[in-house]
Amino acid sequence: MKSKFTCLIICILLFACNNKNTLSFEPLTIATDSCENCTTVTIEIPTAKGNTKLSETINSALEGEIIALLNFDEESNAQNLEDAKKAFVFDYEELNGKFPEESMPWEANIEGTITHENEEIITIEIQTYIYTGGAHGYGTNRYLNFDKVKGSELYQENLFKDIDGFKSFAETLFRKQENIPATGSINDTGFMFETESFYLPDNIGYTENGLILFYEPYEIASFADGPIILTIPYTDANPFLNFPQKL
Repeated sequence: MKSKFTCLIICILLFACNNKNTLSFEPLTIATDSCENCTTVTIEIPTAKGNTKLSETINSALEGEIIALLNFDEESNAQNLEDAKKAFVFDYEELNGKFPEESMPWEANIEGTITHENEEIITIEIQTYIYTGGAHGYGTNRYLNFDKVKGSELYQENLFKDIDGFKSFAETLFRKQENIPATGSINDTGFMFETESFYLPDNIGYTENGLILFYEPYEIASFADGPIILTIPYTDANPFLNFPQKL
């Protein structure tokens, strides 16, 4: 009897160790040395532990997204976050060498947080503020969604079982939130949707409060309007989702 019980415990432990849904994180900080009147880069993100497919997918996606955000020079060949940090500083120094009286020190602040997680999916939000000269910097949020069971990144087409139905439903909510008449162009009140038609943003993510649709500055409105955000409760979004959330 004891032998059977021992075997059962071992099996449970082995299953827990190999369960693809098990995920743990540790903080990762990459930053330039502090100094006065110089370009600064600060990256603070969660990094997935272990050698699972899911951990590798998450870490690779985060790294790729941040490298792209810091890529001021399209010819940069940064392969990791340290390279991207150095390339960002180098690009500023190169510009400052050409225009020393006009260039202000650059700044990049990037922070990643987990906005939602259950046994099926995990969403990580990347909050970014980058200044590379001019009157103001640029801040935005990016949402990365992952299938914890398959260990893969989820793109917009993977999130919905009826994306056209969801888009139509989201437009109704968007018009109501932004006081846009139910009929007529989506741009009647000053928005700048291309082709005068509503479309979903590139940034869609799971949060504790619902599914968030995040339109970046300039995406559908002027910079002065800032980001345009629509959060749809899961009670409304679930019928359209491949990963409906428990209520």
